[in-house]
Amino acid sequence: MQTSFFGAAQTGAAKTTDEIVAAAGAGSEASRLFTSLLVAQIRNQNPLEPTDPSQFVNQLTQLSQVESLQALTAQSAASASMIDSMQVIALGAQVGSNVTVRSDRVVLDAQAVDAILTLGTASAQTDVVLTGADGVQHRIALGSRKAGETPLRIDPAALGLAPGVYSIAAATEGGEAASLEIAGRLDSVKLSSGGSVVLKVSHLGEVAPESITRFNGRSDAATN
Repeated sequence: MQTSFFGAAQTGAAKTTDEIVAAAGAGSEASRLFTSLLVAQIRNQNPLEPTDPSQFVNQLTQLSQVESLQALTAQSAASASMIDSMQVIALGAQVGSNVTVRSDRVVLDAQAVDAILTLGTASAQTDVVLTGADGVQHRIALGSRKAGETPLRIDPAALGLAPGVYSIAAATEGGEAASLEIAGRLDSVKLSSGGSVVLKVSHLGEVAPESITRFNGRSDAATN
């Protein structure tokens, strides 16, 4: 039985493409899928009207681009992981330092907590409002305040506040812009299961690195 030219061509193509698939086995999943689809296209083309070879060249070029993008993505992920690790090391050296953190919550116990209120413009009447889990509000009246920073102390005993987590916000008479920073001690630094850096700060619990506004160094009378 004689084998036609087209039959021989198909057999040769099948053998060659099988070798391509085998060689691609060590590559990425996307590369293997792309190659398998290309092989199927070669095997199922009409021998009397073969696919334009330039199309295969274009597809192989696309495959190369896909692999390059995958390599770039993997490199970016590795770089991000390295940056996170370096950030953990750098922040780890600051464990034990006093910091201030921009926050809308505070964890109170028996200790007084220092904070900083910052006003964008002067306010005729300014309050700091603490709201507990029961929804009850507790106000610290600060009166008239100029623009800029105002240090304050939150004393749970003086305010009659039970230990717990409280939301905290500034309230101004004219709705002036205001922000609050809570002082605490950086107790630990870790990488979460998702790969992000997480800091544990006294009076705040776990916070993101970007929420820290200042590193104030260590002191003998560190904030607890």
